[in-house]
Amino acid sequence: MARAQWLRAAVLGANDGLVSVASLMIGVSAVNDGGKTMLVSGLAGLVAGACSMAIGEFVSVYAQYDIEVAQIKRDGAKGKKESLASPTLAALASALAFAVGALLPLLAGGFVRPYGARVGAVCAATTVGLAGFGAAGGYLGGASMLRSGSRVLLGGWVAMAVTYGVLWLFAKVSHIQVSSLG
Repeated sequence: MARAQWLRAAVLGANDGLVSVASLMIGVSAVNDGGKTMLVSGLAGLVAGACSMAIGEFVSVYAQYDIEVAQIKRDGAKGKKESLASPTLAALASALAFAVGALLPLLAGGFVRPYGARVGAVCAATTVGLAGFGAAGGYLGGASMLRSGSRVLLGGWVAMAVTYGVLWLFAKVSHIQVSSLG
């Protein structure tokens, strides 16, 4: 059961990385068609997201660790500390899972030159990844893989569309010209 929880957490972390970075790259493409700009925004999203996931997981698991250690001391149990989750390992696993998911759209579209092909590559790779991560999450959770895959796919598409739409509208309303990195 503990192994299944770690696998499920890894799938969810990878899905977070995939949706976050793909949405960021698609959103940036709404205001700038430069390939380098899209690549840099995706890379920044990968690094920032992995760091955020790691510190969030570290703090969360450490709080649980402190509670369990206090309970062990109250109960007078000896030798139970070895079975507690490691906050550091949890943080590393969370960061790694996020980064693995984030690499999919980054590698799919980060190095494609033509604008339309680049956006298409990010959307296609993200679609495959979302369906796969959703199905894996359903399998690990004992739910319908089709239903779970569809739900994750739809949610990811909505996130990308909303991000694109908000940035496109912001650029139009504010009359901001976003220059490319070259």
